[in-house]
Amino acid sequence: MTSLDNSFYPVLGSLIGHQWVRGGARTHQAVVNPATGAVLGELPLATAEDIDEAAAAAAQGFAIWRRVPAIERAAILQSIARRVRDNEERLAHILTLEQGKRTIEAVQEIRSTADTFEWMGEEARRVYGRIVPARSEDADQLVRLTPIGPVAAFSPWNFPAVLAARKVATALAAGCSVVIKPAEETPGIMVAIAALCLEVGLPAGVLNVLYGVPSEISSRLIASPVIRKVSFTGSVPVGRQLAAQAGSALKRITLELGGHAPVIVMDDVDVDRVVELSLAAKFRNAGQLCICPTRFYVHEAIYDRFVDRMARQASELRVGNGLDPAVQMGPLANGRRVEAMEGFCSDAVARGARVVCGGAAPRHPGDGFFWMPTVLADVPDEAAAMTQEPFGPLALVTRFRQLDDALCRANALEYGLASYAFTRSLRSAHVIEHGLEAGNVSINTFALSPPELPFAGIKQSGLGSEMGREGLMDHMNLKAVIRSTV
Repeated sequence: MTSLDNSFYPVLGSLIGHQWVRGGARTHQAVVNPATGAVLGELPLATAEDIDEAAAAAAQGFAIWRRVPAIERAAILQSIARRVRDNEERLAHILTLEQGKRTIEAVQEIRSTADTFEWMGEEARRVYGRIVPARSEDADQLVRLTPIGPVAAFSPWNFPAVLAARKVATALAAGCSVVIKPAEETPGIMVAIAALCLEVGLPAGVLNVLYGVPSEISSRLIASPVIRKVSFTGSVPVGRQLAAQAGSALKRITLELGGHAPVIVMDDVDVDRVVELSLAAKFRNAGQLCICPTRFYVHEAIYDRFVDRMARQASELRVGNGLDPAVQMGPLANGRRVEAMEGFCSDAVARGARVVCGGAAPRHPGDGFFWMPTVLADVPDEAAAMTQEPFGPLALVTRFRQLDDALCRANALEYGLASYAFTRSLRSAHVIEHGLEAGNVSINTFALSPPELPFAGIKQSGLGSEMGREGLMDHMNLKAVIRSTV
């Protein structure tokens, strides 16, 4: 990977129909490498006319794509998956340059992106309706599934390849066209993936990519009579705004919003093994993921050992540029995230928490946005970091005595995206599985959200499902048919 350089970063622009829009009098925004502060490229921002043209192109693309047999749509999605795998090294390099994550994590994300297109391609062939017993012998009753129509999709900067792929692949598998607005902070990866989609023969207008002022694009697309469904991954406040706009237009919406994942660690576990798994999951992508384990509720019998081992190993993690193979955690996305970590740590300490390791920026951060892996112990439940999603490399550890208490505290927030637990007791696992209030629960592992399973939040963490058969069905209309002989 290190043999590649910034020359592999793509020329940026929006994709409307089959044309890349890069010039004219459009406003441009600099795209910055978060590890070095270097400018990677200039991103042209879409105008109101561009947004309208993208919606019109999606309408034309939908008229074509909805009539393509599922087996042919599946073949195109499979071809996209192969092209992504063939370009794994280049795509991972782009991802690390603009997002900052380690190269090994970028490779994993690109592979998951390919898996997403592949699985949805397979599932496109299994969109079945139903035959319902009729009330007379000369009639048939059917339930048909038809694609809902053009989709407006919005994906974030933290996993800009796979989260965009979820929305694009699902829409395409269902027979829908899509206008996607990825994050302006990380535009290059979707530009590169969209180019691969065009290479395999995706018809014009089926995939459109817009970059611009987020509020302008979202409000204009949602208001467009062309758009029939909205899909958004991002913060709870923005999700509420988009849900209100979609509701006023009576349009279906899927929301995957914030999380604040608890981890319950019982006293019967192998502490060293759980710490090892926790470190890998907590500091992956510098803690910038919505399913990131953050609130560690550890049984008092093993609490001190857990804190000691986690802090010792976290303090040894090497922080730096994700392109360096020796680095174990990359940068934060921007300076605002660094300021947020400072605020969370200061507040926690003021309320009685202990900084066991980290708690500050590196001594020599260079021009990038870095924060040390941080373990805070004895964090009170009222600390800001325990109630607001930190979205950074903060592990918040507190003790519990009774499982019921741990479950109550784990469920206390309005978030309900992901939850984790570790125990060797089948009885405890059963109680935890049924007691945790989250759309995604993992026990004795931090694995979550393969494409074959639905990914959904409850409470304030979302509406509807992404991925799995359930996510595909969210892109379909039901048509009840009664057919009789004359």
